[in-house]
Amino acid sequence: MAKLFYSFGIIIFGLTLGVAAQILHRNGVLKLPLPVDEMRKLLQKIALLGLNPVAIMGAIWIARIRDPGLLALPFIGFFALSTGGLLALGAAHIMKLEPKKTGAFFGCGSFTNIGSIGALVCFVFLGEAGFALVPIYKLFEDVSYYAIGFPIAKYYGGTKENGIDAAARLKGLLRDPFILVSVSGLIAGALLNLSAIERPAFYGTANAVLVPLSTVMLLTSIGMALRFSLIGRYIRESVSVSLIKFILVPFIIFMLARSIGFGDMEDALPLKVVIILSSMPVAFNALIPPSIYDLDLDLANSCWFVTTALLIVVLPVLLFVLRCI
Repeated sequence: MAKLFYSFGIIIFGLTLGVAAQILHRNGVLKLPLPVDEMRKLLQKIALLGLNPVAIMGAIWIARIRDPGLLALPFIGFFALSTGGLLALGAAHIMKLEPKKTGAFFGCGSFTNIGSIGALVCFVFLGEAGFALVPIYKLFEDVSYYAIGFPIAKYYGGTKENGIDAAARLKGLLRDPFILVSVSGLIAGALLNLSAIERPAFYGTANAVLVPLSTVMLLTSIGMALRFSLIGRYIRESVSVSLIKFILVPFIIFMLARSIGFGDMEDALPLKVVIILSSMPVAFNALIPPSIYDLDLDLANSCWFVTTALLIVVLPVLLFVLRCI
């Protein structure tokens, strides 16, 4: 119960802080040191370029990954994102959504909140050992988004020259500081893990602060851009994407992970990580394609809000399932 309250507290606090800052700033009550958009980007840079790599390095430093079968973990992560997108396209066809709604709905089905909420839940529920597997699971996340997700969204938007094409995005991955720093943290942690150097005792305490602090910063940046208008118009789409994110994808990925033996590795830790990360809500990144490709942004915003709010039900169920494994 304490783990649930702690997770809820971090998520609610971060989002509430961001929404409150946005409203107070708009009404002239609060004066931010930077414009709202710049403040959001600063918080994201501090979390993703500063705090997260240090936490990832420290967690992987002491991880005990003995089974070579874990090499399948990033492919499981990629398959989970792809499965969500395909199911969303199928659901959009059944609901007879128009192209601009279909493109936005596809992104909501595929793009998943692994990095902030998923990483936090793994850390709180499974400790540093579970948190250390998160960057491995999400290794192909950006490739999935930029090489597959964005081009598909662009197709449904009917744009020809709107934004950067897929080839340019793939080249940009090699220069993206967020990806480079994240991968560097993973590699540094792996090298330290293989060395004879002992991790300092204070690192565990530091990670207990860095991981939730990073999540608060990311969620605050999200809250500063939230818009709650028109959510009621997209109940059908929001319910459909919730079924995809919280039932269909987790079940498919669970069966796949168990079939390749994840339940027999490291006291079933990889299986538990896969269950958590494949059950996360719509990622905030799902709001980007509708913004740049003229898709239905209100639909994406509604699906993001509803699936994130449903964590109040999903997290207790996840904790129960993990205890049964």
